[in-house]
Amino acid sequence: MADKGLRIAIFNHKGGVGKTTLTVNIAGALAEKGKKVLLVDSDPQCNLTSYLIEDAVVDVLLDNSDAPIGQTIWSSLKPVSNGTGSLKEIKPIETPPPSLHLLPGDIRLSDFETELHGYWGECFQRRIRGLNVTCSLSNLVSHYVNDMKINYVFYDTGPNIGPLNRIILLDCDYFIVPGACDLFSVRALKTLGHTLCTWIRDWKIIKSMAPDGVTLLQGSPKFLGYIPQNFNVYGQAMAKNHARYLAKFEIQLYKDVVAELRKVDRELVPLSGSEIRKLGHVKDFATLVARSQEQGVPLWLVKGIGASSREFAHKTFEKIAESIEKYTNEA
Repeated sequence: MADKGLRIAIFNHKGGVGKTTLTVNIAGALAEKGKKVLLVDSDPQCNLTSYLIEDAVVDVLLDNSDAPIGQTIWSSLKPVSNGTGSLKEIKPIETPPPSLHLLPGDIRLSDFETELHGYWGECFQRRIRGLNVTCSLSNLVSHYVNDMKINYVFYDTGPNIGPLNRIILLDCDYFIVPGACDLFSVRALKTLGHTLCTWIRDWKIIKSMAPDGVTLLQGSPKFLGYIPQNFNVYGQAMAKNHARYLAKFEIQLYKDVVAELRKVDRELVPLSGSEIRKLGHVKDFATLVARSQEQGVPLWLVKGIGASSREFAHKTFEKIAESIEKYTNEA
């Protein structure tokens, strides 16, 4: 598969698994390889926007998002959500490294998410407005994919299984499961797999009934692989503990996500047998992550940190980016 406009979510409804940090650094690594990457901050908490943009600029964006000059995702979606017009043009923000662009998030997406619950019901009733609002974020992304010749889109998702994440996952070509090596990450997989399968089945029904001429979500996100994070390479006792939970994580990931997706559609899991694809693993970069967030850049572009840590981070995410390129091109 060519990599034009591929949409990917790093998704796990459990909090504290490093979704935003992974998203920024994987996207940054792909951008350094010459890919045009669009980051979509679809989490109402705006963590991705706050990561990459100075606080003063974020404040201006949020203060003006309801105004005619608004430049956030909500500024664009508002006319469709309110039934007063079509998507509003906003300007993506270019961030380091070059070829990396951001559609800024907005806390008002939480209100949009509340409305999505009702519009989901309208989709089952074949109502055009319900379908249009449900697909509006996808249509917004499609505009920039085509206009900017984007190679990869990365959605940043909130830590929940709500209506907003539902339309995001159903819009994606692929999803990646991040996980911390702990008991709570293992337990979260059952809910993740069950919920995702329900969303896919429901959307198949909606698509089968939808009126002609309506742009719809594709509704078939494929499992690309998983990434364990905070993988501590120091200390034998800690390494054993991580290894123990990593083994459990892989077993449950296969049982609760991979095997369940295969029941819905075998094409959703482009793997053979009981294979669980690990795209890479990410150690605890400690203060490097905090500095990265302060400076609004990927880990290896941080200033004031030793070169060896930055170089190790760079190689880590280069390998993950290479895996993503390889497996998406093979599909």
